[in-house]
Amino acid sequence: MTALVLTLLAADPDVGELLKKYDEIMGPQAFEAEASMTATREDGSSRTYAMKFLKKDQDKFRLWFSEPSAVKGQEMLRNGDNLWVYIPNLKRATRIANRDNFQGGDFNNADVLRVNYAADYDGKLVDSGDPNAWCVELKAKHKETSYDSIKLWLRKSDYQPLKGQYFGTSGQMIRSATFSDHKEFEKGFTRPARIVMQNELVKTRKSEMVTSRMTLKVDPPPQRFTQADLGK
Repeated sequence: MTALVLTLLAADPDVGELLKKYDEIMGPQAFEAEASMTATREDGSSRTYAMKFLKKDQDKFRLWFSEPSAVKGQEMLRNGDNLWVYIPNLKRATRIANRDNFQGGDFNNADVLRVNYAADYDGKLVDSGDPNAWCVELKAKHKETSYDSIKLWLRKSDYQPLKGQYFGTSGQMIRSATFSDHKEFEKGFTRPARIVMQNELVKTRKSEMVTSRMTLKVDPPPQRFTQADLGK
């Protein structure tokens, strides 16, 4: 084996390193952010949701909706493997599942509330079809994951995600994503500001998530991630 071939082989990181980089970019240890999601339905109509996020550690996540008026005051909470949605009119929280659609759109709850691919998936490098990107093929470690398998393309120059394909238990691709508008939100921290999730089963459906602000300089108290704090 020539020295050139050995050098090329050595240039590819292992899958564990790639998943760690993806998690660091898409789900930093702690952050506060503001974003909007526009969900386009089968009939061509759309609805835009405005929200604020708060995350701490790998397993605590809280989200507040401010628009539209129909969902204003709703909250979502993840603590460990448990997810809830809080409805202000009912003044109570209801359990939800990772694979449920997020506000009826084409992201699911885990796409938004849980980014921990290193813990949830095993993977291998496969042909990317692009000399400037790696492609990782992922297989779920347990049935509670958001998808049964995923193909993920990451840019070689900086590990930024470029696109994804998401598959159900039948092996059929159910969604695809494009990651774009890579933006430096803080010095040294860059991630995609725009993600478009395309429904591959109903082509007229898609959802677009746009992050307008993100800061990692936060240290929220533990009580912010308890059911008792919802609605406050």
